[in-house]
This record gives sequence, structure tokens and C-alpha cells, in this order.
Amino acid sequence: MNRIFVLCVFLTTWALTGAAAQQAAAELTFSFTRQSGFASNQFAVWIEDSQGAHIKTLYATRFTADGGWKRRPTSIPLWVKQSSISGMTKPQIDALTGATPKSGTITYRWDGADSRGAPLPAGDYVLILEGTLRNDNQVVYRAPIRLGQGPMAAEVSVEYIGKPGSESAMIGNVTARALR
Repeated sequence: MNRIFVLCVFLTTWALTGAAAQQAAAELTFSFTRQSGFASNQFAVWIEDSQGAHIKTLYATRFTADGGWKRRPTSIPLWVKQSSISGMTKPQIDALTGATPKSGTITYRWDGADSRGAPLPAGDYVLILEGTLRNDNQVVYRAPIRLGQGPMAAEVSVEYIGKPGSESAMIGNVTARALR
């Protein structure tokens, strides 16, 4: 009985001090505003190494990941290419996808591991957020981070592809930071 009590106190203290949150290596936060109509609201968040090799997908909208990329090749095409989704199994795809979220502020955290769960060394990585705004109009945010030098905000760059128009409001206020 005493051991259970001690374990409960330890776990509660650990959770309250933020030790669980400190396991994250980096995070990306942005505002998302769902767009009406067809061929929009698709996005993916992933990590690459400093040479551009895909490390891990943190999230991809279910439509595209479940095969929508075959029917609509303009749906987050950079992620489709980088992630090698065509070679993934259904359980692998299910592990990284979800329904398109509601409008609001969204945060994705990276645990510092690759797609197999192996921890990666300190070094330079890039958080990437790609969105399909409408049809073949895309937005790509890139945030280089350096793990191993402590918490630090990242400079986020943005590139629009096509003519985004009013749909450019789908993703905004993007911030990123290394957490350890």
C-alpha cells in the first residue's frame, strides 16, 4: 500500500512539474481556419534533417494520407513525395493521420525520435508545415531548429505556390521552437 502511495505521489509531482512536457524536443504552433468548398484544408507537419531527408511525420490530414493524394495529386504534394507514403502500410498511415481539425490554434510536438522511435542526436533539423489552400495553391512553412542547445525560438519562413487568394488565411501565425 505504501509503495502505491509513493508511486502516485511521484507520478503526480512529475506531471505537475512539467517533466512529461520536457520530453518533447520541438514544437510547431499555428492558427488554422477551415476553408469552405472543395480541394482545401489539407495539411501535414513533419521533420527533416538538415540535408532534407524525411525523419518523421507528426500529422497529415486523413483524406490525403488515406489515398486522396492519388485522386488529387495537388493535395500536399511535397509531403506526399518526402514521406514516401506510397510505401507505407495502413497501420503506419493510421498512426500519423487524423480528421481535419476544427478552426483554432494547433500545436504539434516532436519527441526527438525518428519514425521508428529511435532517438536522434543533437543537431540541425527542420520543422515543416505544408498546406493545400485550394486546388494547386500551396503554402509551405519551414523552421530550422537546433536540438541540444536548450530552448530556442526558430525563425519561420513561408513560401506560397500558385495564387493563394483569400485561402491564405487557412494557416497563419506560425511559430516554432526547440525545447531542448
